[in-house]
Amino acid sequence: MRKIKRTKVRGWRWRRNALRRHSDAVEARIVLGTWVLVVIGGTVAGVVGASAMDDTVERQRAQLRPVSAVVAADAPSGAHDVATGAVYDRVLANVRWTDGDGTVRTDRAKVRSGATVGAMVQVWADRYDHLVSEPLSPAEAVTRIVLAGTGAAAAGGSFVLVGGRLARWRVERRATERWGEEWDRVGPKWARKTG
Repeated sequence: MRKIKRTKVRGWRWRRNALRRHSDAVEARIVLGTWVLVVIGGTVAGVVGASAMDDTVERQRAQLRPVSAVVAADAPSGAHDVATGAVYDRVLANVRWTDGDGTVRTDRAKVRSGATVGAMVQVWADRYDHLVSEPLSPAEAVTRIVLAGTGAAAAGGSFVLVGGRLARWRVERRATERWGEEWDRVGPKWARKTG
């Protein structure tokens, strides 16, 4: 079987042409408008998403404070993952600290592997004096902000692309219906009459 080679002519929808239909010009405008909106909308969505994540990271940092604590029980040393064999340098251990009201509190926190009773460690507490994990490092914060912005840009651009495709589908469907209506009018004139 012979393969048919199609020739693509770029920009044919924009050129004056006796065979160009009105729907071709409308479809070209939809494609152009969609890509312009993808670039602009995706950029705006990315900036808004990154800004929102930056605000969230800063708000979380502002709500946490470092607290000096004392290890209350020896921390295990040489802890490792049975499945992967990875050795942990930080493990959970009981720690004791005094909150802002002077109340002595005890909880579990991550400390250096092998820490002994009485060792001073720095832990992080929220505004309710509950121990929490330490805030994101600057590199982790930047990574989260970039990922949030990229995700928002991709989601916004995808939304616009789907909308543009639906608009093109409607134009193509209407053009096919018009072609069918025209063929119903012209087709009988061309039909060969046998008798």
